[in-house]
Amino acid sequence: MADVVIRPATRADIAAITAIYRPAVLHGSASFEIVPPGEAEMLRRYEALVAEGFPYLVAEVGGRIAGYAYAGPYKTRPGYRFSVEDSIYVAEEEQGKGVGRALLGELIRICESQGFRQMIAVIGNSANFASIALHRSLGFVFAGIIHSVGFKHGRWLDSVIMQRALGKGDTEPPSERLALK
Repeated sequence: MADVVIRPATRADIAAITAIYRPAVLHGSASFEIVPPGEAEMLRRYEALVAEGFPYLVAEVGGRIAGYAYAGPYKTRPGYRFSVEDSIYVAEEEQGKGVGRALLGELIRICESQGFRQMIAVIGNSANFASIALHRSLGFVFAGIIHSVGFKHGRWLDSVIMQRALGKGDTEPPSERLALK
């Protein structure tokens, strides 16, 4: 496999990001969205996260966007401000080749450098073994399952919750100066 290059996403990447996300919505269960958002909505989401200082990354393989990942707020209430939720999507033809691992590894590194203390993975569908294994391989631990919380493709779906400490985790109070806005 060609080298994976991880870099910050730009507005110019939105068409490729939208194209990667579309089949995940239409055919997969990683996302509980039913209708794939268009480029304008994906741009709006991207800009909202980036404006708040959250990392939004793309992976390039052979000069082509092979996947993307971002961190956003786990929850919006102020007490959660040191916890982030990760999202990772890899183009179907690039899955299982290390793209997701490279994206998540860099996302973890950036979030630690920004002072976050916990990363939460909310994995759609308890049968999404690849995502569960990926997260486990990078230090996430099982935190629980929310059973039958989503309904898509004519069936009930679970959400698997996994968690990873970042930096010093919960061993000491966080530094308020490292918090985002």
